Parts: sequence; structure tokens; C-alpha cells
Amino acid sequence: MQEFIKLFGKKIYSSLGEIRNKIVRGEDGMGVVEVILIIVVLIGIASLFKTEINGVVKTIFITIKSQVGSF
Repeated sequence: MQEFIKLFGKKIYSSLGEIRNKIVRGEDGMGVVEVILIIVVLIGIASLFKTEINGVVKTIFITIKSQVGSF
């Protein structure tokens, strides 16, 4: 019985160590560099299509104002 407890305790301890190492090393999830690259790409796309985006937003607000005014 004591051998079982020792073996089980070692297994749990090694599993916790693996989880800690993954968290510390940051193997899971997105890193800061990936998030910054995504933001830069989105800003670049928005700046390329700035006039088109403004036109769409203006059209949407004109539609909303006309529909609210009809109430």
C-alpha cells in the first residue's frame, strides 16, 4: 500500500511539474508577438480601406437617422 502511495504521489508531482513548465515557458496560447502582429495587420487594412469604411459608416448612420425620424 505504501508503494502505491509513493508511486501515485510521484506521478501527481511529475504531472504538476509538467503543467508548471508549460505555464512558465508559455507553450500554450498566443504570445505577445502574435497579438502585436495581428493588431498591426488590422491597422494596416483599416488604413488602406479608410474611405470605403467611412462611406459604409455614413450610409449606416443616414439609414438609422431616417428610420428613427419616421417614428
